[in-house]
Amino acid sequence: MIILKSYKLRLILIILILGHLHLYSQVVLKADGPGNTYELINSVLAPGNTAVENPECIHPEFGRHIAEVWDADLNKYVFEFYIHVTPDNDRCINFDRQRVEIKTYEPSPDNLKGVTGETVIYKWKFKIPIGFQPSTNFTHIHQIKAVGGDDDDPIFTLTVRKGSPNKLELIHNNTTKVKTANLSLLEGKWVEVIEKIKINNLHGSYSISIKKVSDNTTILSYINDDLMTIRSDNYFIRPKWGIYRSLLNSQDLRDESLRFDDFSISEEMMTGIETYSEIEQSELKVSSNPITKNINIEYLLQKAENIQVNICNINGQIVKPLVTNTYQEKGIFQKTIHYSDLVTGVYFVQLITENKKEAVKFIIF
Repeated sequence: MIILKSYKLRLILIILILGHLHLYSQVVLKADGPGNTYELINSVLAPGNTAVENPECIHPEFGRHIAEVWDADLNKYVFEFYIHVTPDNDRCINFDRQRVEIKTYEPSPDNLKGVTGETVIYKWKFKIPIGFQPSTNFTHIHQIKAVGGDDDDPIFTLTVRKGSPNKLELIHNNTTKVKTANLSLLEGKWVEVIEKIKINNLHGSYSISIKKVSDNTTILSYINDDLMTIRSDNYFIRPKWGIYRSLLNSQDLRDESLRFDDFSISEEMMTGIETYSEIEQSELKVSSNPITKNINIEYLLQKAENIQVNICNINGQIVKPLVTNTYQEKGIFQKTIHYSDLVTGVYFVQLITENKKEAVKFIIF
């Protein structure tokens, strides 16, 4: 797993558990107080890049469209997203819709990208204000999008829609409404969402539960063990959260705010890599450059010792030995390797010392 150099490191929990059957990683994003909100979000979801999509190109006088505010119900700071009927649009690109969203995407670390063969788990909390006015067209508050190939339509959305009554809809492949709930059941209440996706273009699985934080009452639940969760030509899937809504019937809308917090992205993968111990901080850092097809490896040795480094496939087989039981002095071990001879797929940089074993996932497209 790639260690994130966070602007607010104390708010990022990174746990890596590598076992004989599963690889598990978790990244958590929590609000911590006013100021530097975009920096915090970017540092977790796309370090060194921009994970926030906002309308500030047309509406700079309002300032940032995501803030950290105190929530009396949760008794802590949370993220609040703002959108305005006028003049907000979609990043000065689309003018029939508007958005303020956070996301993972291509520059994000590989452990935040869901690829075929993995199971990803997304958790978060949100609160829709009383009287929320959705569009008759679409108001998405969560999307699972694909990258590469046919990636225009989202794989899954949570969509709030005007009706009699207003509804929260779970939509698959941008067309099929698979589950709905009356919006009144959510208004003014904090709810927790757990979404689990086994990624496969034909026989994937999907489950979601939305429960009230106050009493754990289920508002919406859905399970399907056999459906498309990624298209055959997609590279990976990724989450988005926020407000993304149509302006085609703007008379239905009002200026809105929506609160989120406690975002968690986890992934599991069947792997043959040998047993590793649970750690809360890793010294192994891996970054890849798809243009030059190089992988940069960095590891901090706490003492002089023998070290072994391999590239393994998803089954734990060594496909490229890099360093074999070589004695290294205390300090930073660095190595750059070229991977043009490796085919598209998921791999691991495996590092073994006398006292520790670690591995980091990376993806070749």
